Amino acid sequence: MWKNKRKILLLLIDIILLNIAYFLAFYLRFDYNIPHQYFLLYKKTFYIVVTVTVVTFIFFKQYNKIWRYASLHDIMDLIIFTTIGSAMAAFVLLFLQIHLPRSIYPLYWFLSALLIGGSRIAYRSYMENSSKVKVKNIKYKKVLIVGAGDAGRILVREIKNHPETGLKPVAIVDDDVSKLHRSIDDVPVVGKIDDIQEVITEKEIDEVIFAIPSAPRTVLKKVIDKCSEMRIKVKTLPAIYELVDGTISISSIRDVDINDLLGREPVKIDLEEISSYIKGKKVMVTGGGGSIGSELCRQIARFSPSRLIILDIYENNMYEVEQELKRKYPELDVICLVANIREEKKINKIFSEYTPDIVFHAAAHKHVPLMEVSPHEAIKNNVYGTLNLVKVSDLYNVNRFVMISTDKAVNPTSVMGASKRICEMIIQEYDKKSKTEFVAVRFGNVLGSNGSVIPLFKKQIAEGGPVTVTHEEIKRYFMTIPEAVQLVIQAGAMAKGGEIFVLDMGEPVKIIDLARTLIRLSGFEPDVDIPIKIIGLRPGEKLFEELLISDDKYVSTKHEKIFIEKPVSVDYGDLILTLEKYKDKIDDMDEDEIREFIKSLVPEYNPDYQRSLMEEVAATEIE
Repeated sequence: MWKNKRKILLLLIDIILLNIAYFLAFYLRFDYNIPHQYFLLYKKTFYIVVTVTVVTFIFFKQYNKIWRYASLHDIMDLIIFTTIGSAMAAFVLLFLQIHLPRSIYPLYWFLSALLIGGSRIAYRSYMENSSKVKVKNIKYKKVLIVGAGDAGRILVREIKNHPETGLKPVAIVDDDVSKLHRSIDDVPVVGKIDDIQEVITEKEIDEVIFAIPSAPRTVLKKVIDKCSEMRIKVKTLPAIYELVDGTISISSIRDVDINDLLGREPVKIDLEEISSYIKGKKVMVTGGGGSIGSELCRQIARFSPSRLIILDIYENNMYEVEQELKRKYPELDVICLVANIREEKKINKIFSEYTPDIVFHAAAHKHVPLMEVSPHEAIKNNVYGTLNLVKVSDLYNVNRFVMISTDKAVNPTSVMGASKRICEMIIQEYDKKSKTEFVAVRFGNVLGSNGSVIPLFKKQIAEGGPVTVTHEEIKRYFMTIPEAVQLVIQAGAMAKGGEIFVLDMGEPVKIIDLARTLIRLSGFEPDVDIPIKIIGLRPGEKLFEELLISDDKYVSTKHEKIFIEKPVSVDYGDLILTLEKYKDKIDDMDEDEIREFIKSLVPEYNPDYQRSLMEEVAATEIE
């Protein structure tokens, strides 16, 4: 209601101002003494001129704008539309054969633009000043802004317009030398990013806000490192691709998250290629309630499959995913099925009924130490569950089957890693005889996934520590969930059958460095406020993960972050026959026998890795 009243009020003000502009055009033209006949001409024509100009404003939606946020671009638009309105008014008068002194037209245009534009600027200025809440006895935090670009400029203005936030921008740093010693809204650009520590000391800064949404994450990390040394908290704006409508506001400011530092630049995916193989197809996601599986469902839904079949043994997470998808994609046909991939008859029945075109297989036991204690379950679920899915996919002519694998499958030291290596072998060997295109995608740790180290560290920090790290030298590859899933879907689009796609994970990260960074991001100092405790490698864990079985056995693809590992020849008949032979004997084996069984299938499996490592360390200490 108030919005309509405000529009009507603005329109009435414009009518008055345009009438004043038209009268002043006559007044100035005749040197402050309008002849009687021209005054009558003014009275005869003012309503025509004003009406045509106002109709022009309405046509160009000038009364739909929120003028308290008017920018220079909006004012320029207003001048353009005033020009059009003035020209249209002149055309109408000429059409009606009403002739004015020629100088009236430019005078009317100039005065209209001046009065209308001035009224908008005055309104914005009034609203800005009236919105500044004066809060007594508030102690402002002195803020250093990193970035003197558009985002920094908008952020400075937003902070100044919202004093209730308790923030006060006092300085800006930027690596663009042309901006040094200038100012934005009276906030000076005092130096480069390398000068942050000196600026913090000199200006007594309480908080730093990183305002370069398009900057590489290496720049943000540089800022974090410099500020953490001085125990200054850093906040940031989202990356530019996270800003849904490009709008920057006070609410956009957030704490720096570990994803900001470990994730890389946004993944470029071929939307057309992905859409062509998913759109209109029946897509199944196994393990669809898990962290990877649920993100697969979210991203697949964007590409309009005819049906999305979510299969998981745990109903709670799957139910939440189903509800989310139905809210976001009400037209999408989502089917949720509770089933165990180990049950061959059940899986056969599901494929017979729903006949998926594409299968993304993310269901698996993935916790390394737990699978060391329960190796039988790892083999039954990961290996035989995958074999069941592969067999029925071949039987029902699934077009494409994409299995999620892990870097732990390379030269495995754990039961979980070895079980996933067997799955890769099944995929590659079954592809040789099947019409289905079977492929696997291999990557490392995923930030924020269920059971990953980040949630554990956050919980330990919240409890006051200690943060537990298994070894000083342990390193891992990391990738964000959305990035990993986008590359999985992209790899699926590139599949021709039999490939093991390997994702570029960037450089491996030392877990102890990750722990220190997370502690600092939480506002504490490692080993001072929050201790770090070394607890020793867990069962099945190794110091370094690998992505390729052999460094020289990979080929590039058209996507810069996706590679293909050259297949290792395995006799398909022997592998499948062996698996079928021992299928009903797994539960009868003891743990040593199950490990021997795994080693017979995966010769590079090394369950004695940790003992060998300890012997090497002991030998080094003796020397």
